[in-house]
Amino acid sequence: MVGCIQITGCAILNRRQIGGHLDTTIRIGLISDTHDLLRPQAIAFLRGSDFIIHAGDICGSTIIEELARIAPVTVVRGNNDRGAWAAGLPETELVEFGGIFIHVVHDLAQLDIDPNAAGVQVVVSGHSHKPVIEHRDDVIFVNPGSAGPRRFKLPISVAELRIAGLSVSARIVELPYRRNR
Repeated sequence: MVGCIQITGCAILNRRQIGGHLDTTIRIGLISDTHDLLRPQAIAFLRGSDFIIHAGDICGSTIIEELARIAPVTVVRGNNDRGAWAAGLPETELVEFGGIFIHVVHDLAQLDIDPNAAGVQVVVSGHSHKPVIEHRDDVIFVNPGSAGPRRFKLPISVAELRIAGLSVSARIVELPYRRNR
């Protein structure tokens, strides 16, 4: 299990450091836009993750609790995360895994840093419900899509990052869709 420590003192970004030098591959499960629906297929995919990142629109604290049973979890607040349970959720997070920095924000349009200049290797976002992996100026942008209720004809999906040393790979996985949920 990977240990977690909270580092304070960052003015704009919350920052969390996971591990030191990574001698093995670490798997980070990515999920977003669950909208109070944590599908069994998403849970099955996330099992075996060393860490989970939820990119917002969680819509209920029970989702966070269920994810935390699988692995340590970092979440950011999405535009639909309202109420007392969501008041303390950060709008952004900066997480470090053995020298790899991951910036998490719900809506990519709200990205208020230059990831490359900030030394960020990966930006994880949600909001659009559209799964995508893009490489821009040595930064990997990942939107795992939506794992919650189906919207329009967009797929139900999740993603993962694999980090080995200073190497990062990203993969999106489309989950089987069943009409009844």
